[in-house]
Amino acid sequence: MKTHLNCPCGEAITGEDEDDLVEKAQAHLSEVHPGRDYDRDAILFMAY
Repeated sequence: MKTHLNCPCGEAITGEDEDDLVEKAQAHLSEVHPGRDYDRDAILFMAY
């Protein structure tokens, strides 16, 4: 299960599980990187 993601901006995102990680990553994208949208598969591809 992947629960960590390092955004290229330097933000480290950690979730309790994959669903939580995807939700937090999408929230980060909408807040910090408006206009950038990644689906679940793309986020989990970059996660570890």
